[in-house]
Amino acid sequence: MSILKIILRVFGLIAIVLTIFPYIPLDTWVIRVFDFPHLQLTVLTVLAFLTYFFRFEIKNRLDQVVIVFLLGCIIVQVQKIYTYTPLAQYEILNANEDAETTISIYAANVLQKNDKKNLVVEDAQDNSADVLLFTETNEEWITSLNKSFGKTYKYKVEVPLDNTYGMLLYSKYKLVDPKVKYIVEDTIPSIHTKLILASKDTVQLFAIHPAPPTPQHNPSSVDRDAEMMKIALMTNSSDYPVIVLGDFNDVAWSETTKLFQRVSGLLDSRKGRGLYNTYNAKSYIMRWPLDHVFSSAEFRVKDIQVGKDIGSDHFPFFTNFTFEPSLSVSQELTEPTEEEMRNAKDQIEKENS
Repeated sequence: MSILKIILRVFGLIAIVLTIFPYIPLDTWVIRVFDFPHLQLTVLTVLAFLTYFFRFEIKNRLDQVVIVFLLGCIIVQVQKIYTYTPLAQYEILNANEDAETTISIYAANVLQKNDKKNLVVEDAQDNSADVLLFTETNEEWITSLNKSFGKTYKYKVEVPLDNTYGMLLYSKYKLVDPKVKYIVEDTIPSIHTKLILASKDTVQLFAIHPAPPTPQHNPSSVDRDAEMMKIALMTNSSDYPVIVLGDFNDVAWSETTKLFQRVSGLLDSRKGRGLYNTYNAKSYIMRWPLDHVFSSAEFRVKDIQVGKDIGSDHFPFFTNFTFEPSLSVSQELTEPTEEEMRNAKDQIEKENS
């Protein structure tokens, strides 16, 4: 067997293994990190499939097996990607032109050590959203941002922290009973508040920034997943329309985010429109969507954009919704199954224990 044939088989095996990794039901960061580079793994698998034909022997049984497995991996990968292309159906439908009530949202992970605060301010001002969420904000960041937005935005919730999990929420709409909660770790906050739209309708808002699965902070995804599931259950039992926003430290297509959507009933504005990658802004190749704005079926999409380079490792994420509750039935998700609810509660129990 030639050296080239061995190299091609190893290349193909790597592509197959990396495709399988995200489906392994383990919470360790070594596995969960492969949830992220899905588009990159798809390209890698297609490349492995095409290059294998340089030494493919049609009568060789092992060659047949490798090609079949690679083709199967490509199908699995493309199915995930397809949902986030313009070829797929929208999960949140386009806004009606005559809809009067809107809410625009701008979410940005500013990167705590980022010294280009002027870029953050300029991009946020350009979008002029009704709600601004800044994450990784310490006292220095909050003092700086208050100079630019403190007068424009009447309502705010400040959570200055030096551990990269600080949060700052501004709103032009009235916030009712805003609370800062630490629902998983006592160092990682989330903001829970009701918001009164111009139509006087009440919306429940959750702003989150769960910790990622990394060897430095959390060697497993248990805490992140538990926080997402707790928010999903709160959403499921909410009496109000819901918007959840923030840096989820998880991609839209992961099994965790899929379960979050199923249990919460929240919709993803990216589906049918594009990936809108927000991380890593410092890499042209390794990028994926980590920042999200999920909404219940009462909302429809008027606009969706990725912001400009603000000096952070994240791009900002901007969404403009219309509020059209009378049409919600046309895009509601089906109720979560008993198994899905049980899986969500089991994930929370893992963190509790």
